[in-house]
Amino acid sequence: MLDEMDIKILRILQEDATRPVAEIGKEVGLSTTPCWRRIQKLEEVGVVRRRVALLDPAKVNVGVTVIVSIKTDRHEIGWLEKFHAAVVDFPEVVEFYRMSGEIDYLLRVVVPDIAAYDAFYKRLISRIEISKVSSAFAMEQIKYTTSLPLDFARPTKNGETSQ
Repeated sequence: MLDEMDIKILRILQEDATRPVAEIGKEVGLSTTPCWRRIQKLEEVGVVRRRVALLDPAKVNVGVTVIVSIKTDRHEIGWLEKFHAAVVDFPEVVEFYRMSGEIDYLLRVVVPDIAAYDAFYKRLISRIEISKVSSAFAMEQIKYTTSLPLDFARPTKNGETSQ
């Protein structure tokens, strides 16, 4: 169960996980040791999964984002396992979802250019049979964040989390 202090700490960590614990503690109204204990507990229980560096895609030559929609007629467990294993092997795939509705899978792929995407696509279809693939190239990134909304993590009056 997260309390208001945990949520304050998480907001700060989501923006900059490199901030010193003493600075975080001061901002939320805790001394260093209790703040550090809370951060450690949030890591131990898996609320904080890991701390990472966010890179500029253009500066590491993967400035093209492709949203790939996949539909399949194959819905047996063997195909599903083979497909999942194939997709997770591709470093270009930075997000991978199994969907409900008309599309079975959605991938976010980052590459340097269309030729690199074409090479990725050819490698993908050589590894697994797919019924239909639709690719959409992002023209402009309007919003991107790794910060999750924390208002839903607040405890309600009856002790459960909101919504």
